[in-house]
Amino acid sequence: MDTINYLTRVEFGAGALALLPAVLKDLAIQRPLLVADHGIAAAGLVERAMGTLDFICPTFLEVETNPSEAAVHAGVAAYREHGCDGIVALGGGSPIDLAKGVALMTTHAGTLEQYALIYGGMERIGPMAPVVAVPTTAGTGAEVGRAALIKLADGRKLGFISPHLIPKAALCDPELTMALPPALTAATGLDALSHCIETFCSPKRNPPAEAIALDGAGRIWRNIEKACSGNAGIDVRSEMMMGAVEGGLTFQKGLGAVHALSHALGGLDQPVLHHGTLNAIFMPEVVRFNAEHVGDKLARLEAAMGLSAGTNLADALDDLNRRLDVPAGLATLGVTPDMLPLAVERALADHSSATNPRPATADDYRRLLDAVMV
Repeated sequence: MDTINYLTRVEFGAGALALLPAVLKDLAIQRPLLVADHGIAAAGLVERAMGTLDFICPTFLEVETNPSEAAVHAGVAAYREHGCDGIVALGGGSPIDLAKGVALMTTHAGTLEQYALIYGGMERIGPMAPVVAVPTTAGTGAEVGRAALIKLADGRKLGFISPHLIPKAALCDPELTMALPPALTAATGLDALSHCIETFCSPKRNPPAEAIALDGAGRIWRNIEKACSGNAGIDVRSEMMMGAVEGGLTFQKGLGAVHALSHALGGLDQPVLHHGTLNAIFMPEVVRFNAEHVGDKLARLEAAMGLSAGTNLADALDDLNRRLDVPAGLATLGVTPDMLPLAVERALADHSSATNPRPATADDYRRLLDAVMV
């Protein structure tokens, strides 16, 4: 078992879930609210987490694919009803982001919107209820990230960012990902890869984060197809989970146009779109869009990922999407042309747009969307 202290405490390795009681004790959490979703419960993982404890804690399972403001308020009500003093977030990015939203709003007054980054919310966020994150996918990096993405009642998917939103501890147990089906393994793994690529290409200067991003990109690239094969062992699942953690650790540099577009479409009520799948679809086109504005970074990524000399990263990403059966484009997901103007508007306003290496205009975002409207 490895203990890593970088931004927060990370317990990493097969069997890390067994450390949950000790971590709760260290954080003086006596009555946690367990936040997960119905899929996690159906897979037996809620019961598995509960089995490590010598008490029954209340649960909140009403988490959507794209966590909503309404679910945050419902979670706050459950937290207060049961007299909770902390949260265990079990699942992928959606339960972890929802847990962060609940932890924020149990300790802060007013509307959720005022804490969004684009409205100066970072300065308004102070100490929150403690969160222990237990990821069940190798994807979002939310277990070590300082952000939560939540869809407001009006459909805007906004970023809430603060060091206070980083979970107090993360239990990263690759055993919890062993039963993840190939399609979800692919979508979440490509989400993690997008974090490494986008943060590495961000124009902000942060060499330590860049080194982590390169390492994470290499781990994911070398293992994602093995992980999706249906018979991946714990070693492959461990590499994927470490790559996802590293993607989350690099968030300090900011993301880019891939995430600005994914956040914009993730706010739609219909169709309900998976964040990682959107990132996978957008990533090759955004890499092409930024290629002349990132210096030697694409070559450094290609080297770290073990791509042969002369390989074009964007083309390699396209090929990987095809091999992993990622949906060909937005139209196959139910996105229609009449949805694109609002997506452009929201992408321009998204906090990730500001750290794209090439400034993107409304016309640029529309061209990027049109390019993937297959």
